[in-house]
Amino acid sequence: MITQEQFDTEVKMIIENAIREDVGDGDHSSLACIPTNARGKAKLLVKDKGVIGGVNFAKKVFAHVDKNLKLDVRIEDGSEVTFGDIVMYVEGSSQSILKAERTVLNAMQRMSAIATKTRMFVNLVEGTKTRILDTRKTTPGIRVLEKWAVKIGGGDNHRFALYDMIMLKDNHIDFAGGITKAIELTKDYLKETGRNLQIMVEARDLSEVQEILLNEGVFRILLDNFDYEDTRKAVKLIGDKCLTESSGNINETTIRHYAECGVNYISCGALTHSVHNMDLSLKAIK
Repeated sequence: MITQEQFDTEVKMIIENAIREDVGDGDHSSLACIPTNARGKAKLLVKDKGVIGGVNFAKKVFAHVDKNLKLDVRIEDGSEVTFGDIVMYVEGSSQSILKAERTVLNAMQRMSAIATKTRMFVNLVEGTKTRILDTRKTTPGIRVLEKWAVKIGGGDNHRFALYDMIMLKDNHIDFAGGITKAIELTKDYLKETGRNLQIMVEARDLSEVQEILLNEGVFRILLDNFDYEDTRKAVKLIGDKCLTESSGNINETTIRHYAECGVNYISCGALTHSVHNMDLSLKAIK
């Protein structure tokens, strides 16, 4: 996983780029009709139902735009919210509030949607040993926010990117000349480069699970598009030799069944690629 320093750097870059993209050489709508010294207060209003996410990100955005803005947070990340709830108040320069508004709302609406869907999946597997994972199927440029939202919703983060875990999927295996060959080459590469990365290998059927188990050093086996029966067989076959993960078209209807097969993890791209933004707005208080 990424370090705290890497996380902070990613977030800072996202904020800087978002403000650059949205403001450019100036918020001319505000500059045209609002005096520079005008002060105001606004509330961040929930017009939906779900799990709020992005409150701590919003704090960073407001501070970046104007360190003198004062926030009064009433609802923290991960809390259940409903229509009419007020997440926070922000007070200070009216121009600054408007300058930060769209970046705050865009991020919080999407992060809340992801947190909400993640919480639903987490609740669906409650009572089992299975943990919910995200994937790399994220929006380019804001992955750190989307994975942050998964954590807010109670899920776990998979690898952050291509650099923090070895994941040998079907294409790697086929290009390398087979499972064993791919694993051997990977271990040689890690030794030669001095990298200490966990190795995860995808299996397409039970015979591939058996071949993976003949090789040492595999941290987790990904059971890709297995049905319930083969998932149970694979979990029994693998035992405590390494961790297990189910993936592939798993949804609200099937997720509990896969968890009951005994897998350690279920990864789901839909947490980040198939959500509808939560309806939030920032309203001036007259």
